[in-house]
Amino acid sequence: MLSLKGKGVCGGVTLGTLAVLRRNTAAVKRRKVQDAEAEVARFQTARQKAIAKLAELYEKAVVDVGKDNAAIFEIHQMMLEDLDYIESVEGIIRTQQVNAEYAVQTTAANFAEIFSSMEDDYMRARAADVKDISNKVLGCLGDGGSSWESGSGSYILAADDLAPSETVQLDKSRVQGFVTAAGSVNSHTAILARTIGIPAVVNTGCGIGEEYDGKLVAVDGYTGEVFVDPDAATLERIKAKMEQDAQHKKLLEELKGKKSITGGGQQVHVYANIGGTGDLASVLANDAEGIGLFRSEFIYLESKDYPTEEQQFEKYKLAAEAMAGKRVIIRTLDIGADKQADYFELPQEENPALGYRAIRICLERPELFATQLRAICRASAYGKLAVMFPMIISVEEVRKARKILREVQAELKYAGVSFDPKMEVGIMIETPAAALISAELAKEVDFFSIGTNDLSQYTLAIDRQNQRLEPFFDAHHPAILRLIEMTVQGAHAAGIWCGVCGELGADLSLTKEFVRMGMDELSVSPASILPLRKKIRSL
Repeated sequence: MLSLKGKGVCGGVTLGTLAVLRRNTAAVKRRKVQDAEAEVARFQTARQKAIAKLAELYEKAVVDVGKDNAAIFEIHQMMLEDLDYIESVEGIIRTQQVNAEYAVQTTAANFAEIFSSMEDDYMRARAADVKDISNKVLGCLGDGGSSWESGSGSYILAADDLAPSETVQLDKSRVQGFVTAAGSVNSHTAILARTIGIPAVVNTGCGIGEEYDGKLVAVDGYTGEVFVDPDAATLERIKAKMEQDAQHKKLLEELKGKKSITGGGQQVHVYANIGGTGDLASVLANDAEGIGLFRSEFIYLESKDYPTEEQQFEKYKLAAEAMAGKRVIIRTLDIGADKQADYFELPQEENPALGYRAIRICLERPELFATQLRAICRASAYGKLAVMFPMIISVEEVRKARKILREVQAELKYAGVSFDPKMEVGIMIETPAAALISAELAKEVDFFSIGTNDLSQYTLAIDRQNQRLEPFFDAHHPAILRLIEMTVQGAHAAGIWCGVCGELGADLSLTKEFVRMGMDELSVSPASILPLRKKIRSL
């Protein structure tokens, strides 16, 4: 028996036949060509095919995992449209009179080296992206790709790592799970696995050789354990755990429609986080009590220019109507840092996570902000909408944002346009600064929503996306929990409600602690709603 230990990224236990992914790793050969322009044409044809394939992947991903998680494939399409990338490939072909494959691979290596040497973590991550898109072009040129033999039945995939595109292309009707030697629990691939809902273990540190292909393998997505060719005792234990897991999932289905009330009578509302209207079906299927976080920035990231008021209004209106009177909280534009749109022409920054982003952009570009607020206000006439401002650190910022909102509402009223004058206004608590002055901020708004992802990294000074820092990151650090509890106390002292919309909201090991704090609402991914509801009802 081969035993491996990695990090579980999606709860669940599975047992099946192992399929080892094989990649075409043969080095691209450099060939002299007589007709450089013909090679440029080959590259352009392959590039367009790759873009078309990425567009197909995006559409598939929207259906499977929602717009939020599918956005990576739009980013990859934009990278293949980048003039620097295109000019580099074409320049190598023309100046060196070489084949397109060699020019693509050389460009990928050069760009990856440039990105890898940058200090900014976000830009360093682009090294993997430029390799991924280049592999797609090579595949369209007939040199590259990956495959695995899995017969006609179900299988569990093993690989050194998986690109997001490979994860999305997995046949959900056949793939039972996957195991990778590398990877991070916060990678795009891990997020996609959680959203798809298949057991997965990453970062085992050791690849599974082809000699194990076709053997029986057990994957425990809860503990991060992997057993290839398990012995009798291990097999019995895994099968027992699978039976418990199946009974657990059946029980969760019975919770639909039930309120999230503890044994002591305390109710905690369970809402859903979404990246766009493409996630609404999953929200309804998982019986969310509302939407606690509508990430409106994806409307901007999916556009090639500033989205109009009408375009935004239609999306907000759809969400309001689909939720049929349940609360829908729309977070205003939270762009900047790792979320970039070229047309914003944001300045290059040494530390973008602490830079020009979110409410700071909106307050400095009031017309941009007002356009979004008009769309939200107009949509509020069609359901129970609330608006929420991100990255607040001061009372003054809240007052400035609310002033622009009042001006927008006054304009709409004067024009005779319907809106909800009692629409709730809230803020995200994402920084230690906001948590520490939560008592003062609570006097300015109707609710708080704690963004634990940013609150954690700003409190601990640790980038959650940096795999090297994972050993130092503690999501349950006492400082984080104290700031969260302080925020709840500040909210309740002022008579407003407080919720959580970050990853910790779905951390079942913290649910009891949140209930003790008096948390009013927890907003999580749609797939996490029923497990959380069961946990609350068991307390």
